[in-house]
Amino acid sequence: MLVNIGIAIVVALALFLIYVASRPAAFVITRSSIIPAAPDKVFALVNDFHEWDSWSPWAKLDPQCKNTFDGARSGVGAKFAWDGNNQVGSGHMEITVSHPHESIKLALVFSRPMQATNETVFDFQPEGKGTRVTWTMSGTNGFMGKLFGIVMNCDKMVGGQFEEGLENMSRIVTSGS
Repeated sequence: MLVNIGIAIVVALALFLIYVASRPAAFVITRSSIIPAAPDKVFALVNDFHEWDSWSPWAKLDPQCKNTFDGARSGVGAKFAWDGNNQVGSGHMEITVSHPHESIKLALVFSRPMQATNETVFDFQPEGKGTRVTWTMSGTNGFMGKLFGIVMNCDKMVGGQFEEGLENMSRIVTSGS
């Protein structure tokens, strides 16, 4: 009887591991919002890492986070690294493409709590009296990322943070601060 229960547990675990391994590796998380400002105003908030604390949803999760800046002040070659609490983790990013008032591409590397390398893109398109800002992060999940994705809805969690960041940008450009 115990042997049969043990075999059933091993088979169930093996099937679960096969299921996790078969999940898609590639992911894309994207959110978009119309911000009531010209593209150059919103672009400036993203193109300069020194401005990120004013709108980033992660900045207020750890006010003691250690941030460092390197390379160019803004645009291509600007680098930003952070080392914070468990909610923020640690990592670094670099602007690899910067088309003024149109798009910014970042190489994003997480070191903690999980290791990952992703691409992040911000697109700025004039729309009506404002700018449609689209924030996209894409990458590939390893086994642990796939396992985490079964337990947590990463699109909803990270997408919610993107929505908060876009709302913060809108608040900044409309308040003038």
